[in-house]
Amino acid sequence: MDYSDRSGTGPTADRFALMDATEQANLVQSGEATSLELVEAAIGRIAVLNPKVNAIACSNFDLARQQAKSVIGKEPFSGVPTLIKDLLPYPGHTAGFGSRLLDGAPALTSSDYADTLQASGLIALGKSTVSEFGLLGTTETLAKGATRNPWDITLSPGGSSGGAVAAVAAGMVPIAHASDGGGSIRGPSSFCGLFGFKPGRNRTVSNGVPAEMPTAALLAEHCVSRSVRDSARWLQMTENRHLSTRLPSLEHLRSFFPKNVRIGFYRNDSLGLSTTPEVEAALHETALLCETIGCDVFEIKAPCFDPETTVDAFFDLTGLMLSGVFAQIRNMMGNAYDEDGLEPYTLEIARRASDLAPADIQMAQSVLAKNAANAERSMQQCDVILSPTVPFEAFPLGRYGPETDVKVLQAFTARLAGYTFVSSLTGWPAMTVPLHWTDKGLPVGSHFTAPSGKDPLLFSLAYQLEQARPWKHRLDELTKDLLCHNA
Repeated sequence: MDYSDRSGTGPTADRFALMDATEQANLVQSGEATSLELVEAAIGRIAVLNPKVNAIACSNFDLARQQAKSVIGKEPFSGVPTLIKDLLPYPGHTAGFGSRLLDGAPALTSSDYADTLQASGLIALGKSTVSEFGLLGTTETLAKGATRNPWDITLSPGGSSGGAVAAVAAGMVPIAHASDGGGSIRGPSSFCGLFGFKPGRNRTVSNGVPAEMPTAALLAEHCVSRSVRDSARWLQMTENRHLSTRLPSLEHLRSFFPKNVRIGFYRNDSLGLSTTPEVEAALHETALLCETIGCDVFEIKAPCFDPETTVDAFFDLTGLMLSGVFAQIRNMMGNAYDEDGLEPYTLEIARRASDLAPADIQMAQSVLAKNAANAERSMQQCDVILSPTVPFEAFPLGRYGPETDVKVLQAFTARLAGYTFVSSLTGWPAMTVPLHWTDKGLPVGSHFTAPSGKDPLLFSLAYQLEQARPWKHRLDELTKDLLCHNA
């Protein structure tokens, strides 16, 4: 079986399996393929691959087929099949939030963001798996079981966007919606060899989360993709229409890379902790690669946060947010509300908020504001900051499940987000780029951040890195291997 042959011949060949979303949309726009053909092919791949990877929380294939028949062919992602992360309510699909409590619940609301995705021509096949309410950096829930990393199914794809990255890396869909509140796009993308971009704060249209909700400012909606151009097109499509400066054309981003971009890199994370040797090697290789494309690369001092106060502040505000969410759910469900439907870790994080006094909340907000100011001083030294994305390679499933001791899980979360949380806190745009693979064949991403408003600079840099060290062939081989072994 040769999936590199896109002719469509043979009983199981799928000529769309190795195409990114832009190429698939171009086929629909030119009339060379229909949206229904793309959708049916993706449904076929899901049938073959999902039993092994477990990346789908729920599906509505009948609705997808119906929508595919009415695609006009002029939208940015005309007829391209995708998945929506199961933290974003989306018309026609349930909103389970990775929880047994809400499993199968209908989506009662929408948002500007969801409406924009629908208007783009994307066809949602279903929802991707998440950790419960997006809290954990691994996607292993009591509701849906463990989502597995396509590179090694004994390992985690990370979280909370684990289902999105696993589905795209495996080749089920070419692109998938994802979201990021501290690294939930970038960490999983590093573990699964994808390009993962987090837009800068207020860059995109509203996702419907009230701005006054604690930690709302940390949240960003975007996608995970196999190519830089897919991610750039997604951001162009979802940008806030009131921005004074919109993302330039893809041609401009690709062709006009500034000269002598100053890239400052650091090794240890914001809590002062170091990485594994493989991650250190990836950082070194990436720094050298940046020099070869004409960047001025030098080492800088990392942002430095106090571990105890920072971790406490984050979990205090997260617990406060959860307690508000649960109050809304109780009002909605009435007597059907049952805390036994929530995971132990989720309950404990929410319960800690009940002991918070107003002074505690103010202190938590003050700690994070102080850390953000600290990080801004690091950015003043350069145009772009380079660091590891996460401090280690993909880890075994079962090590950090939702029934693990709460203190262990909190320490794991802090460790996992030691690099990515900085740009969530400041609102900077950030990205992880798959530039390194270990001797065991596991991907390791490199993390780049830029000052607020400099999303175009990161995309321009990403295009240069993609050209200098392409990664798509690795994803193609993974998809071919998975399909051949599962067909």
